[in-house]
Order: sequence, then C-alpha cells, then structure tokens
Amino acid sequence: MVLGRHLSLRGLCVLLLGTVVGGQALELRLKDGAHRCEGRVEVKHQGEWGTVNDYDWGLEQAAVVCRQLRCGAAVEAPRGAYFGPAAGPIWFYYILCRGTESALTECQYSSIRDFSDDGFIHDWDAGAVCSGFVRLAGGARPCSGRVEVHSEQDWIPVSDRNFALPTAQVICAELGCGKAVSVLGHVPFRESDGQVWAEEFRCEGKEPELWSCPRVPCPGGPCHHSGAAQVVCSAYSEVRLMTNRTSQCEGQVEMNISGRWRALCASHWSLANANVVCRQLSCGVAISTPRGPHFMEGGDQISTVRFHCLGVESFLWECPVTALGVPDCSHGNTASVICSGNQTQVLPQCKYPVSEPAALASPEESAPYCSDSRQLRLVDGGGPCAGRVEILDQGSWGTICDDGWDLDDARVVCRQLGCGEALNATRSAQFGVGSGPIWLDDLNCTGNESHVWKCPSRGWGRHDCRHKQDAGVICSDFLALRMVSEDQQCAGWLEVFYNGTWGSVCRSPMEDITVSVICRQLGCGNSGSLNTSVALREGSRPRWVDGIRCQKTDTSLWQCPSDPWNYNSCSPKEEAYISCAGGRHQSCPTAAPCTDKEKLRLRGGDSECSGRVEVWHSGSWGTVCDDSWSLAEAEVVCQQLGCGQALEAVQAAAFGPGNGSIWLDEVRCGGRESSLWDCAAEPWGQSDCKHEEDAGVRCSAPDPGILSLPMILCIILGALLFMVLIILGIQLHRWRAKHQEVSDFEDVVDEAVYQEIDDIIKPGKKDLLDSQGNLSDDSATKLPYYTGDDGEDGDPDSVPDPLRQHINTTGNGYDDADELPVPVNPFFPGMNENNFSPEDKGGTRYSQIKPLGQNISTIGNDYDDIDVDVIDPINPFFPGTNENNFFPDDRGGSRYSQTGISLKSLREAVDSGVEEKESSLVLRQEEPGYDDVELSTM
Repeated sequence: MVLGRHLSLRGLCVLLLGTVVGGQALELRLKDGAHRCEGRVEVKHQGEWGTVNDYDWGLEQAAVVCRQLRCGAAVEAPRGAYFGPAAGPIWFYYILCRGTESALTECQYSSIRDFSDDGFIHDWDAGAVCSGFVRLAGGARPCSGRVEVHSEQDWIPVSDRNFALPTAQVICAELGCGKAVSVLGHVPFRESDGQVWAEEFRCEGKEPELWSCPRVPCPGGPCHHSGAAQVVCSAYSEVRLMTNRTSQCEGQVEMNISGRWRALCASHWSLANANVVCRQLSCGVAISTPRGPHFMEGGDQISTVRFHCLGVESFLWECPVTALGVPDCSHGNTASVICSGNQTQVLPQCKYPVSEPAALASPEESAPYCSDSRQLRLVDGGGPCAGRVEILDQGSWGTICDDGWDLDDARVVCRQLGCGEALNATRSAQFGVGSGPIWLDDLNCTGNESHVWKCPSRGWGRHDCRHKQDAGVICSDFLALRMVSEDQQCAGWLEVFYNGTWGSVCRSPMEDITVSVICRQLGCGNSGSLNTSVALREGSRPRWVDGIRCQKTDTSLWQCPSDPWNYNSCSPKEEAYISCAGGRHQSCPTAAPCTDKEKLRLRGGDSECSGRVEVWHSGSWGTVCDDSWSLAEAEVVCQQLGCGQALEAVQAAAFGPGNGSIWLDEVRCGGRESSLWDCAAEPWGQSDCKHEEDAGVRCSAPDPGILSLPMILCIILGALLFMVLIILGIQLHRWRAKHQEVSDFEDVVDEAVYQEIDDIIKPGKKDLLDSQGNLSDDSATKLPYYTGDDGEDGDPDSVPDPLRQHINTTGNGYDDADELPVPVNPFFPGMNENNFSPEDKGGTRYSQIKPLGQNISTIGNDYDDIDVDVIDPINPFFPGTNENNFFPDDRGGSRYSQTGISLKSLREAVDSGVEEKESSLVLRQEEPGYDDVELSTM
C-alpha cells in the first residue's frame, strides 16, 4: 500500500509540476503523433509551447522524454520535423543526455530562449516515439492481446485477478483503440515471463491513462492469478435498437462508432447480421429485418459500414467489416431488426421440402417466423465475398456440387451474403477441396431466391459427386490488394481488385497511418512511405478509390472509410506508389495463392496420413503443442488433409520432436471445423511448450477420391514411358527384318558375281600367259575385241598392256574435257555406279575383265575435237553398274571406253528375270583435228 501511494504521488507531482527551471514550471508533451507517447517534442515555457532543435538529437534524449512522460522505452528519435513543423518559439538549441536522467532538465542544454530569432526554423524540430506504459501484445490485430506494462526495463504481464471492464476501457482509450468490447482471463503466462506485475489496477473508466488509475499491491505479497489479462478493443463497440428514442428489442439499428452513435444503412444488411444483434442484446433471435424509414429516429449520421456476419458470432464487432468505397446511404434507408424479445424463447426450426420450387418472393421480404439453423459462408477465397460455398447444417459444414452450377445460383449466394452481384460461378474446386458432407447437387436457382437452399435441387444431402467438384463464387464486393513492381516485393504501385478488375488507388490524402495499415496487410512491416517523385505510370486502368482515411483500430484497408467507388477517382499523376519498410513473409509454402490444406502437413509418420502436425505461418513451418490436444483436434486435422477419420491424437512428440517455432498452443476444436485455423487457440507463436510436447495424429486412410499431385505425375510419366518402349520395340523389329533381307540379297549377288567373273577369265587365261605365268608378248593381239589400228598403215599397232594402260589426257591436245562425278552405290558402300571395288585400282584382282571394254589410247594422238557420248543406262539388277562394264574405276592405270558392246553373259548367269536391255558406248569422229572432248552420260 505504501509503495502504491508513493508511486501515485510521484506521478501526480510530475504531472502537475513538470520540471521547475528558474522558478518556473515546465511541462512536456509529444504532439501530432498517433497516440500520446509519440510525436514532436514540445516544452511549455512562460506559458507558451515551443519546440526543441534536433542538433545532436538521439535515442538518449528520446529515452529521457519517454521516461518523464511515463511512456515506456524509446523506440525512435526522429529528426527533421518528422511529425510536421510547429509554429511558435524554439526554446532549446540543443539538449545532451546520457539516457538515464529522469527529466530533460537534468541533461545539459543551452539557455532557454526563442532561437527562432537567430534564424532557426521549425524544419529541424525533434521528435520521439515511445513504446508507451501499456500495450496489448500477441493479439490477432493491433488493438487486441495480452495486457503488459513497462517497468522502465522490460514488459511485464498483468494478472487477470480483479481485472475489470473499466480498466480495459481506460487501456483502449489510451491506445487510441476505441472501446473495450471484451475482457478475457485465464490466458496462460509464457514460461519466459519470469515475473508478473505486482499491482492490481482499479480504474473507474474515466481516467485519461492507466498510470493515473488507483493501484493496490496484490494482497499477501505475490499476485495470485490464473493467467494474464487479455483485452479486445474495437471502434465498433456498442449496439442498440431504437424506437421512439427508447432502446428495446426492435427498432432501428444504431452502433457506437469511435464514440458516436450512428444508424446503420440497410444496404447489404442481412438476417445473419440481425441474429448477431439480437444475441448481443439478449433479445433472442431475429424474426425479421423490415425495410424503409419505418423506425427512422432522426439525425443525419448514417454509417455506411457493411458487416458480413455468419450469424454465429456473439458480437457484431466480431464480424468482418467493409467500409472502403461504400457509397453514401440515402436518408431513411436504415437497417431495422425485430427480435423475438425473449432470450429463452425457442422458435420452431425452419423446415424445407426435399426439392422446393423457386421462390417468387423478393429477396427483400422479411424472413419467416422460424429459426433458420442453416448458415452460409465462402472460404479460402481471401475474403468474405469469394471462395468455396459452404453451408452449416446439423453442426457440420458441407459443400455444394458443381453439377449445373451457374451464375443464377451464384447470384443467390452473393445476395444472401450481402456481397453484391455475382461475377463468376467457379467449378472443379477452384478454391480447394472441402471436407465433410456435400449438401446440395444439381442446383437450379432462378436467381431470385432468398436462400440458396430454397432452390430446386436433387435433394438435401443427395449427390453423386466428390469434393473435387466443389462449387465456388466470386462476388462484386470481393476485394484484393497488391503492389505492382518489376523487381520489388514491398514497394510499387498500389492496386485494388474490385468488380472483377484490378485498378489503381489514389494517394489523396493518404497519411502515415493509412500507409501502415496497407504495409501490415501486405505482410511488409508496420510502416512505410508514400513516394511522390516517381515518373508517371504508363498504360490506362481504372483508378478505383480516393480519400482513404484509416484509423489505428482498422485492421485492414477494407475497414478504412473512403470516397465511393469510381472508375476515374483521380488523375494519372495521383496514383499511389508505396514503399514499405519491412520484408514480406512468404504466405504459402508453395506458389501463392494457397488454401489452408496446403499450410498443414504431417511429418515423421509411417504414412502420409500419420505423423507430427506442422503448420505454415510467417514464412516457415512450425509445430503444435500438445496442451489440450485431443481426438476432436485430430479429427479436424485428418478431415482437412483428406485422410478420413482420426484414430488417435498423439502427444509427447511420439513422431519425434520438430524444429523451428511452436506456432500453436492450447488448440481447442469442436471436431466439426473445416480447418484447424477455425479452432480457438493461443495467439500465433505464444507457447510455454518445448518440442518434446509436439502434437501428432493417426488418421484412418487417405480419401480415395482425391489423388495427390505426386501420384498423378507418376501415372502420367509411367504411361509415357510405356508408349516409348512400345515404339522402340516396333522400330527394332522392323530394323532386324530389313537387315535380314539385305544380308540375304547380298549373299545371292556375291555368289552370282564371282561365278560370272570366273567364267569370263577361265576361257582365255592360258592363251594370255607364257610358261612362267606372265603375260606373253602377243597377248595384246589375242585380246578379244582388239581393234588397235591407228588408221595410218592398216596394221595392228602395238598396244600397251590393257591392265596397266590409262587414258592420258595431259598434254595431248585435248583442250576441254568434262568429267562427271560418279554417284555412290547405296547397296554396296564404297562402290560407285560403274564398279564394284574402288580399292583394287593398283592390283590385278579381276583385272582380266578389262579386255571386255576397248581401251582408247590417246597418247601421242593429235585429236583436236573428240565428242564422246556415253549412252549408259543403269543396270537394274546391280545398281552402280551399267550394261557395258563392271569396274570402270579399276583401271590399273588405264581409262577406257567401250564401243558397241552388250554384256549378256552376266544376265544369263544371274537368272533374275530382269528385262534385257542394250547399252553401247559410241565414239563418233566428227572431223579431223579434234579440239574438244565432250563426255556426257545419257
């Protein structure tokens, strides 16, 4: 008690007296920041507020400012009028601190006077950013989480013992987070906390800050507690139904938004929203939502925010909210609700026939006087207005089959959810496969029904589909955000997806808090800046929205009020280019976008459906602690992974300890959730566990209707490999058959050729050789077909040995000679069309055949012009030979040509039935003194 009184008196004295310099009281404040503990440093001297010049300004000076203002630790010490230039005097030229002082006047400083008279300007004003005395840590959004206070050294959690709603209201107001809407206790302390704040706060709810609240030491010494206090703040806090200026269980819906009561617009107001209002007010269930100004209660303040409730929420502020681009609401078009009025009253359940005809009533008509237990939602689409269609019935979420699914069906869904018009009716599980039952199939809506389950169908729960045929929708109110840049993830042109098209966002009057909300939503840190010096962007596109004004309580850009949607909201030079300070975590383990199923896996088990549970968060895989882990949580995991039913909830790292972060702890599922992300749990990353407590599951079996990607790839690759093997086998068989035919043919040809050669050589062999086996001197005259007369004396001349003689055309008076290339024989590689063996050019093998062709000796002959026409048809039986010779290249030194010879002996030797042809080599002498020799083949 003494300690608490001492601290309170000390704080009061500092608040009232400030720092006394020269007998005058000095006050200190931070101005134009987002909250009390950040802003431009200002000091009050002689009754007037002035600034501090930023000469040598740093974290040491900012730490003293934060300590003096009881704002926790110094986070930043911005310079250069970061929070904007002030007006008035500049009291301090410089301040030099060690960082341990209790007040600025304990530091060294210049004399206190107005330095603006010496030419100093406010562009050099110093600032400070403090952590604050209190904060909400570990929540899903900036204005929710565990209550912690700063002890000038570290953050310490506050016990939930005697922690009441008025204290939470003071904390929310101090943080600029609106009103406290929830106070939760029994939040376990982290193992690393080590200590608990030793006092209890007893606020009345009207104090300006938590430090000003009365405090008492915990009775009996250390604070007895069951956990840390947790607070949820929201700009959308209280709700009421007003009729004749009195609040009751029917009337016009009004909400306290940032401290002001405002009526809600009837546009996009749904029965699900009305059910939440009735439940929050303890007024039973919603009976109807009348339209028109019947309950209009005057006043011009009508809020245009749109709520997208499922109907199961306890408070309206728990529902997703959209305010961006929403048009103004016409006067009198306010939302109204009639509740059953009795919290214990139970209305009869709405019953629907198996196949109900299309409703002819307008969707604006009031709901029937029955309680509709069915609920509708869109999941895995990135927002409440796009995704896989799911219906809750009998405690289980189920899907709709895409048989007959079209835009008329999607229109009913979008209208029922208050998401505008239907843009696309997706099929084939575009938003991922669901789990649980398939409630509807062969849906045939007209587009005018008030509920999708009122459309004609095959019947409730009757289908012939699998979850790979789950239907989905994209509504016009579906919103998405991105940055467009060639080489950067967290800097670029800001674009929003609206009405089915990407368009730019305008930058007027985009403030720092708006940029911070955008960067946080994109996973690029908590701050950023607007770049106005970039060149104009090329191309044309919609410029959807302008005038965005975010507040600290806004958790996404969609909650920020703005001007209405407009295709041309600004000029091209006003398109927003944002640079965020942080880096982006990979939101998916694979390529984005991904579903919750892809962010969950099992590791260390003996099959794909058993193992340690791991989840993907903030760019890395982590585990789940086994605290509160039961068969209900395991059932959700198995269903989400398509692994059937849960057989066992495994604890104590039975599949081996994991590594990295322990992302989830105290997970509590009902067993019917479609995703582990739908279950209650501690804030991400907050756990008092070790990896020896990692949770695991054993599931029954994988869903046979769902093939994994590796299995599909293996099937495709196996089929392709089988086809390739078949083709190779056919080609190999054909090659072998063809090779066998060619080999048999070559054997026949070789046998016939050798026999013919032998027959030709043998008859004249003895006449041509002498007793020693050499050619006799008169062998030339004995050669058949010898015509070696030179035409001068009528006697046969001596002709050189035809086996050595060649046609010498060098220097013998032949001016022109054209020698044509000889084509290669394809059946006998190495042979051309005029011979068998080009290698036997210098030997005597088969040279005895050459007498069959007459040698023409041109040595010493003075012919001027010789025109030689070779009529040389190809022998069809032996490609590469003509009918006049076998081996025109086996000249052994002599080139020759044949005149008037037909080779019939070869055709007789090889009985192939080839038609007899005749070839001849004709030598024509046109006139004496031949100058030109022309050899042509016809």
